[in-house]
Amino acid sequence: MPCSVEQRAIGVDAALRAVQAAVRQARLLGVRVNVAVVDCSGIPAAFARMPGAPLHSIDIAADKAYTAASFGLATSAWHAELVSHSEAVRAGLTLRPRFVAFGGGVPIVEHGTRIGGIGVSGGSETQDEAVALAGLASLGLAS
Repeated sequence: MPCSVEQRAIGVDAALRAVQAAVRQARLLGVRVNVAVVDCSGIPAAFARMPGAPLHSIDIAADKAYTAASFGLATSAWHAELVSHSEAVRAGLTLRPRFVAFGGGVPIVEHGTRIGGIGVSGGSETQDEAVALAGLASLGLAS
């Protein structure tokens, strides 16, 4: 029996396409954002920072992508998700480094397999999520 498994991950061309589409959407919305795409292991695959985007949002965008890729859940869904868990789980997860429980991160799922995540930060939660979803849509995928 083999000791390894194959794991699918987003490719660089797709990651760059998603970032470019996200930046286009941010321009349409009139916001300056940071956009991060990570692979299925949370490793950076592509990144862009629009001039004037908040500096703290660089790490926040990466952490949103990481959270979405690691759990397969949009970061905007965590508030509702945590309600169904114990106080210990709620406290424990929200204290984890890199865990983000507000809008702007979406998993990238292709044919039922999680291949990465997109994180956006710099606008409102609603704007960040819309920008991330535009990146996802550019890959022919939906959330």
